[in-house]
Amino acid sequence: MGVELERRDDGVAVVTLANGKVNALSGAVVGELAEVAAELTADPPGAVVVTGGERIFAAGAEISEFGGPAEGREITERIHAATGAIAAIPRLVVAAVSGYALGGGCELALACDYRIASEKAVFGQPEILLGIIPGGGGTQRLARVVGASRAKEMCLTGRQVRADEALRIGLADEVVPHEELHDRAFALAAEVARGALAAQALTKQAIDRGLDQTLADGLAIERDAFEAVFHTDDSQIGVASFLEHGPGKASFTGR
Repeated sequence: MGVELERRDDGVAVVTLANGKVNALSGAVVGELAEVAAELTADPPGAVVVTGGERIFAAGAEISEFGGPAEGREITERIHAATGAIAAIPRLVVAAVSGYALGGGCELALACDYRIASEKAVFGQPEILLGIIPGGGGTQRLARVVGASRAKEMCLTGRQVRADEALRIGLADEVVPHEELHDRAFALAAEVARGALAAQALTKQAIDRGLDQTLADGLAIERDAFEAVFHTDDSQIGVASFLEHGPGKASFTGR
């Protein structure tokens, strides 16, 4: 298998890319990613960490599978489905990026909610150097994360971005020493997994849905979600705990 799934005792699910030395996102691997994402959506953990190899997080699509326009359409539809499924998991999804995240690897990291990079991480969309364009969401998600001008510069030159610059432009949310990467990612995920999971799912959904709306429409989405959250057990637990003990003392059930 090119994708491994581990469910830890602390409520964190770990998705590991394990497709040889370069972790190429072949059609088979992309299919496995979609299947894992579907499983984690149907039976959600507390939080998810997506990671890859020590030297290469993921080096992009399997170039040997490229062909003409028909193959191009199939590849882009397949990876859009997989990255969209990762993005739609109703839990915090953390990318733990060690080494190179290029092409489809960068696009997979962009589909996650939060990106923690080791000091050795390198991001990039080098497709232009092959005479093609990003096809796994790079032209859209990258622009939404770093802005249109920076995304155009990266995609039109194929320039690679190291961890310090990735942090500066918002492509990475944290940079940590290489040896601390997974400990930090697992600690954040475990912390979130102990929280009010139903409220977290509504929060993530409201933010993601609102991004493509006007402010007024986004606020309407928020109003609906705010009403819905009071149907959860955790809202009753959290409010009662606050009134009795103050903030940060509630023990949530995730329902």
